[in-house]
Amino acid sequence: MSEAPETSQELSEVLEDLRRHLLWQEEDGGRVLQVDARLAAELRGSALRAQMARAPAAKAAPAPAASPPAAAPAAAAPAARPMASSAPAPAPERPLAARAPQQMPARREAPPESLIEVPPRVRPSAGPLPGVVDGERPMLDDIRRELGDCRRCKLCDGRKNIVFGSGNPRAELVFVGEGPGADEDAQGVPFVGAAGQLLTKMIEAMGFRRDDVYICNVVKCRPPNNRNPEPDEVAACEPFLRAQLQALQPKAIVALGKFAAQTLLRDSTPITKMRGNWREYEGVKLMPTFHPAYLLRQPAEKKKAWEDLQQVMKFFGRQPGQRG
Repeated sequence: MSEAPETSQELSEVLEDLRRHLLWQEEDGGRVLQVDARLAAELRGSALRAQMARAPAAKAAPAPAASPPAAAPAAAAPAARPMASSAPAPAPERPLAARAPQQMPARREAPPESLIEVPPRVRPSAGPLPGVVDGERPMLDDIRRELGDCRRCKLCDGRKNIVFGSGNPRAELVFVGEGPGADEDAQGVPFVGAAGQLLTKMIEAMGFRRDDVYICNVVKCRPPNNRNPEPDEVAACEPFLRAQLQALQPKAIVALGKFAAQTLLRDSTPITKMRGNWREYEGVKLMPTFHPAYLLRQPAEKKKAWEDLQQVMKFFGRQPGQRG
């Protein structure tokens, strides 16, 4: 039983290696214990030797020195001890106990909940806005001049006219749509087709005249066949839309449809869930609602859109049919 101290020390070393291995796995993102065959053999052999070392001496029958049963354990012991120093394997891999300390990083505390990454609700556009000088209120004419004969995206290839926007340059209420249609592309004015006629009726029902408000779109050129604007097209035009809103400095914005609402708010929530709830765009009240073109296809939704617009009227202190 003279092996007991060595066996206990060896078992402690193996358990320490296992503990460090577990910490290494935890820090490395693992949640499943990864033990190779060599470590498993070490654990089994060390556990067996520790059990033999802890057995009371009184229970072990004394045997003569020449007795074969007493000599058998002594002869077997040397073969069982050198677990880590067996014949070298053909692979160059070192034992786990030797390599784990080099790969185990310093233990870190879990980050507080406030540092967990979450999608930002509003992200400012990168870079300076076109036609805008820091500290000064820009003019719509300067922004239009900066836009020029825009060739910043592929929509320029099929357009007839750039549709910049129209209305009162000091409007307190701004309507933002998606993009020009065929009629708008032909005339260079936003919302003059069938959807535009419905929008005019909506504006008048709110107690405004069309000349009282300002109307513009996210993209300034017509997408082919009235398809949805693509991300690169929105990215090319968005700085001009934001510059327009900075020049207008309205009290409220009505975002018509998902592209206007999602672009301004940096929010991918469907318009069906977003509409009817006041939001904020850079400190300005914003009401998302359905696009007039959608209302032409789904007349039953006009009631919901009218409820949204009534909230805007209430914000301005207006009653249906009241003129400003």
